[in-house]
Amino acid sequence: MARPPVDIPSLVAAWGPHVNRVPAGGWTTEGEPDRVVQTHCCFCGQQCGIQLKVKHNQVVGFEPWEDFPFNRGKLCPKGVRRYLQNGHPDRLLEPLERVDGRGFQPVTWEAALGRTAAEIRRIQAQYGPDAFAVLTGASLTNEKAYLMGKFARVAVRTANIDYNGRLCMVSAAAASKKIFGIDRAANPWSDLLSAEVILVAGANVAECAPITTDYLWEARERGARIIVIDPRMTPIARTVDLFMPVRPGGDIGIFNGMLHVMIERGWIDRAFIDAHTTGWPAVAETVAKYTPEYASRIAGVPASLIVKAAELWGPARTSFLLHARGIEHHSKGVDNCLAAINLVVASGRIGREGCGYAMITGQGNGQGAREQGQKCDQLPGARDVENPEHRHYIAGVWGVPESSIPHKGLSAVPLLEAIHDGRIKGLLSICFNPAVSLPDGHFIREALGRLEFYAGIDFFLSETMRYADVVLPGSLMEEDEGTTTSAEGRVIHHKKVVDPPGAAREDWRIICDLAARLGAGDKFAFRSPREIFEELRVASHGGVADYHGITWDRIDREHGVFWPCPEPDHPGTPRLYEGGRFGHPDGRAHFQAVEWRPAAEETDDAYPIVLTTGRVVSQYLSGTQTRRIGALVDQYPEPRCEMHPRLAASLGVADGDFVRVESRRGALVVRALVVKTIRPDTVFVPYHWPLGRSANNCTVRAIDPVSHIPEFKICAVRVTKAPPPDDAEAHLGPEAGGLA
Repeated sequence: MARPPVDIPSLVAAWGPHVNRVPAGGWTTEGEPDRVVQTHCCFCGQQCGIQLKVKHNQVVGFEPWEDFPFNRGKLCPKGVRRYLQNGHPDRLLEPLERVDGRGFQPVTWEAALGRTAAEIRRIQAQYGPDAFAVLTGASLTNEKAYLMGKFARVAVRTANIDYNGRLCMVSAAAASKKIFGIDRAANPWSDLLSAEVILVAGANVAECAPITTDYLWEARERGARIIVIDPRMTPIARTVDLFMPVRPGGDIGIFNGMLHVMIERGWIDRAFIDAHTTGWPAVAETVAKYTPEYASRIAGVPASLIVKAAELWGPARTSFLLHARGIEHHSKGVDNCLAAINLVVASGRIGREGCGYAMITGQGNGQGAREQGQKCDQLPGARDVENPEHRHYIAGVWGVPESSIPHKGLSAVPLLEAIHDGRIKGLLSICFNPAVSLPDGHFIREALGRLEFYAGIDFFLSETMRYADVVLPGSLMEEDEGTTTSAEGRVIHHKKVVDPPGAAREDWRIICDLAARLGAGDKFAFRSPREIFEELRVASHGGVADYHGITWDRIDREHGVFWPCPEPDHPGTPRLYEGGRFGHPDGRAHFQAVEWRPAAEETDDAYPIVLTTGRVVSQYLSGTQTRRIGALVDQYPEPRCEMHPRLAASLGVADGDFVRVESRRGALVVRALVVKTIRPDTVFVPYHWPLGRSANNCTVRAIDPVSHIPEFKICAVRVTKAPPPDDAEAHLGPEAGGLA
């Protein structure tokens, strides 16, 4: 029987205000801070260096860390204010247990962990080992990501573990593995500064990766020409040499069309192709039909723009291609990325200074978190869970029989579908808020209500935690220690800054305690995150993502170390593929021919408009953290539906009017934002808000067949002018803060 989520408004009344309105300068304190700790931002994959100021076990401010090479002291609005969540009144301070009719009630750690372990055993005894699942996060440290993969497979013994990085970079990862043999940015960001041409596809860098904007501006000052491909004229697109307002889902038309022109005009490096690649004839044959005119019909841009892009990219001596979720969040996301990478390899401009390729990581540890074994198809070191040699090696590290390690399980969206249809009965999650972040939100929330038992580890009571039976209060990034791996592939050290408040615990301690209650305590006898990292080093050794030569001391001394780094005397690898050797056994890059195909859901007369989704600069992911920081809420207090004036006029909508955006799955009501910076056939709604303002009420559960990433960037909707909702006057109230 489905159970409703706990009534959060009653908790809000009991717990008080839930948007932190502390001034950006921090709390008023007497005297100097007790200490200043060099660490990193907890948000996006840039992982900028920052210094946090501590007074009386509270983070009270920050200082720039100008010596850290990536951001050199620069920070975005989220980085500047990230510390303001530290003393938030919503912070979970003790374990909670759902009590029917009374909501959540505090319980002891012994009771909370004991019940969780007992329910795992009960569900698996009754329904089988895979009836209990684990969902984890891509903002966890490498140590916790490694621990969660081991916990699921050794302590719980379930195949069904996946993570919210499934919503982020997995299309780019799969494409990089197919062509390059390695899933990592090929170059450090410093190589951008030597590029003559930079192509940015589906990446709103000014809002989603602001420090990357600084690299682009500096490259432009050195003479670089910049091309941007996006359905919206994002802030960076307003100042570039060529902006291509692609129809959502039409990117392959541009990439294949550019390659067609490059072949015609002799702008490919045939010597490089012959010496260092395979599969070129199939690509050349495929793109032969992608004339600029044919490609323009797919891409929704004039053929002349495709020719102009090829004229900039083709003859350049050095070039760099960046992309992000805009081309990845599709049911053909892998193919989009393959077509983009084909442009790089065909030019021969890879593996040297100023010549490269990188995907812009969205989540805090989007790179490292998928290398440590918490994906449903992966073991530590980016090993394949179905490869017998890989399984044998990891079994030896873990001290378990190879046969005991489960095989590939379900990825995130199919896993929630299995919960919905009753195949999965129990769930443990950490650092994942599927009630807001997964597509087809009504379906997902209905699935969560069907679980027989659900336990979650978090530091705030997220929208998903409302469905939990047991809530285990975990740690913010600054309350624990460990490493993450930045968008560049640089492994960095997050230092512990303060202790968790109240009875909250470090996440790794919770998992180790729970493993002990499940009879696997000897495999989880870690006394610190550093000990977990030491085992991770061994587990990764010989894998594609080899961390064996990296130590915490070395990271601190060198401002991070780039993997692969197989031995302590290895310098690390900032730039991959130097000398033209790639990650496949034959040392070659493997071209992949790709054809354009339609989206899973195309527009029609009933739903004639494309909805695409994304971020805004002041918010992060599902908003669990950033919607609790008052200065960030003030900057962008509510989601809006961006639409072109031509579309707005046809709908009788003025800027600021409420509109209803409706798909075949659900709807949301938000204010309109009428702008000239979006295609007239497309609307955009940011996805950081829950419930009646959630963009994912509308999105479709279609996934890429290879990466299993959802198609967040395209669904068919109709938009109508709507009366103000009942809570219009309070539209910036409780829900903006995250609990309601």
